Amino acid sequence: MPTNRTSPVLVPMTAAATAHVQHLIDSLPLRDKVAQLIMPWLLGGYEPIDGAEMRQALTWVDSLKVGGIIISIGSPTEIAAKLNALQRAAPLPLLVASDLEGGTTFRFSVGGTAFPTQMGIGAGGREDDAYQMGRITAIEGRAVGIHLAFAPVADVNSNPDNPIINIRSFGGDPHAVARLVAATIRGIRDNGMFATAKHFPGHGDTEVDSHLSLPTITAGWSRFDTLELVPFRAAIAAGVDAVMSAHIALPALDPGQQRPGTLAPPILTGILRDSLHFTGVVATDALSMGAIVKEVGADEAPVLAFLAGSDLLLMPTDAGRAIDAMIRAVESGRIPRERIDQSVRKILTMKARLGLFQRREVDLNHVSSVVGRAEYRQIGQDVIQRSITLLKDSLGTVDTLRSGPQRVSLVVMTENGTTLGPT
Repeated sequence: MPTNRTSPVLVPMTAAATAHVQHLIDSLPLRDKVAQLIMPWLLGGYEPIDGAEMRQALTWVDSLKVGGIIISIGSPTEIAAKLNALQRAAPLPLLVASDLEGGTTFRFSVGGTAFPTQMGIGAGGREDDAYQMGRITAIEGRAVGIHLAFAPVADVNSNPDNPIINIRSFGGDPHAVARLVAATIRGIRDNGMFATAKHFPGHGDTEVDSHLSLPTITAGWSRFDTLELVPFRAAIAAGVDAVMSAHIALPALDPGQQRPGTLAPPILTGILRDSLHFTGVVATDALSMGAIVKEVGADEAPVLAFLAGSDLLLMPTDAGRAIDAMIRAVESGRIPRERIDQSVRKILTMKARLGLFQRREVDLNHVSSVVGRAEYRQIGQDVIQRSITLLKDSLGTVDTLRSGPQRVSLVVMTENGTTLGPT
């Protein structure tokens, strides 16, 4: 599977780059080190420099000195311009992440190359389609200043009543999901972007939305070992750079506890680190989600997540308070200083491998020549066409259409009174 020659690359760590990272770790005060682990969330749409949201974002990067930003919905040029402004204001280059599931159109409001959902890729079943989705996602994402894709979703859609994963998954067969997860990761990484497998150890068998409250999966190790963990093992073998935790209670794997896996050392350290031998970055899911805040409170959430094994603390309810809580935990001895240094080293190494210490801004004039170019749109359209699946043709209607045009009645069934546009 060839890479695009014009796409960015992840550069190997040289002795000079390693020494630079170590110098930063030795010279940064504790507060600035902790701030490197915090990633707030920001809309990508246009905002004047003195607008309320932009003022807040500038406070995050130049006063709190957070290590990164999660960028959300906006046009490609809006996202690029906003990220350039924040990069200029940041003392150290920012690591920028985004939920680029199923291609950049998941977060680009216009212009990005359209792909089907991950389940659509699964319907086609071709590893090359998953690779191409990852490849083009990385090229378009890097063009606007995004470095880390919170994708692919590695969950197996084993519960048809799942309200939050569903079509975000490649499907219900763990081995098929594993193949497509690995191919997507290769496509992303071969083209200069870091990839994230989520939501560990598996969010597919839930009936509760963890954005609102805490789901529970009661299955034991043997089920997880043969179902949920299969795609994550494939992701690690493919070189995935980060794994995102799931806000799910797992009482059989976290004995005697009814807490989110994000806060459970037996899950993030015992299984992910020790059993699966993952050595990369562990990122929390959003710490502002109901499954976390309702359980332990906003201030304790980042501390417990870090103690469980996380490196990146995403979307705390209040970035400043999260940093303060982490500082108190270090000063009280709950968190060893060496552990902070270990996580900071991973984040700074990512930034070095992206070349951000040499160039942190993107060329705005280059965006329109990369994002949504005809070559990429055609690839996306081909993948979309392969994703169309005939579930059942009990009356042979499709067969008869081959003989010539005929009148056909199309019945669209939806739930909860949902209305659709023209079909």
